[in-house]
Amino acid sequence: MTSKLITALSLAVLLMAGCNRKSGSTVRNSNKVRVGYIGLTCEAPIYAAYEKGFFREEGLEPELVKFNWATYKDALALGSYDITHHLVMYFLKPIEQGLDVRFLAGIHRGCLRVQAGVKTNIHTIEDLKGKRIGVPGMGTPPFVFANRVFGTHGIDAGKDITWKVYPAGELGLAIDKGEVDAVCNAEPIGSLLIAEGKVRNIADQIMDAPYKDEYCCEVIANGKWVDANPDTAARATRALLKGAKWVETNPRAAAVMAVEKKYLASTPELNTAALARLRYIPSVHMAEESVHTAGREMKVAKMLSPETDTEALAKRAFMHLDGVTDEWIKTLEVEKVAGGQVSPDDDIRLIAELVRQDTGDSCCRRKMFDQPDQDPPNLADPDAPCRETNAMAAKQ
Repeated sequence: MTSKLITALSLAVLLMAGCNRKSGSTVRNSNKVRVGYIGLTCEAPIYAAYEKGFFREEGLEPELVKFNWATYKDALALGSYDITHHLVMYFLKPIEQGLDVRFLAGIHRGCLRVQAGVKTNIHTIEDLKGKRIGVPGMGTPPFVFANRVFGTHGIDAGKDITWKVYPAGELGLAIDKGEVDAVCNAEPIGSLLIAEGKVRNIADQIMDAPYKDEYCCEVIANGKWVDANPDTAARATRALLKGAKWVETNPRAAAVMAVEKKYLASTPELNTAALARLRYIPSVHMAEESVHTAGREMKVAKMLSPETDTEALAKRAFMHLDGVTDEWIKTLEVEKVAGGQVSPDDDIRLIAELVRQDTGDSCCRRKMFDQPDQDPPNLADPDAPCRETNAMAAKQ
């Protein structure tokens, strides 16, 4: 069931991409670059590269173009924007099916988690067999990550797991009401649920091997655009990598900037807690290795075709650009903003602040904590009526 769903979604993308290929789209061979984004916590390097002028330092004229999850992959394949950074596992299946996009470099590690309710007896991945798991949507990055984890631990995600879809901001409420045993999520939801004492980590992309050494998100670009504009692509990639290093050096400053500039709906405290946990250490070699590793494990999890040569897939998916190397990254220097960092003491205060602020009903939670990580046709509708805490309690 899982593999059929993902294949169906991928084929839909390919049909659109095929139509575009026949229409003979033109690529702008200039210093202008369109950078796609959704409005996620982890997209901080995009915001930083734009706001701090890193694109312009590379001689580029950037345009930020906002999309939602429902159209994001299609828009990149069709050339509605040129470049972004995004989840490796989210794009590998479409690339396997022929989607012409390329990974170019690694941006960050560690944004996805599988978490079990603290009141359950679930302590290992194997304990999740036969359990009910909440996700923000079928086919979303948390769902894909969980399937990969289950596949390498002998769990058939299509048969052994009961999946339940909720808006991301209501996953904690589903845990509270006993509607699910565990949840899969992305930052900042994972940090919030830990801060509230509702869950324990079972699989953590920032802590557990092999995921902790991988890049979950990498620079990715439209293939035709890269082929026609390799120098522009290299300069745009360098700008994004510099943005990543700036975020790693200044997580608090990056978090505050993203909120103040209204790139996402959050609070400075929540966004800082999420960014401080991620590792924005850019790389080229490890990024390429990450594509190989993800491909192998996704095949084991039946998320790729059994006939797929994952090594050939990774080679097709990753592209090296002149001037984008680990040697160049070693020379990269960014400013250290006064007060822009997070110390261990700050972590404690941030956790306390998160718990203190999380007092609203589910409508408030949805506005403040949701990431737009839901993907049709399995949509946990963000505009659906909120399930107020008191109303739910009355039904019990």
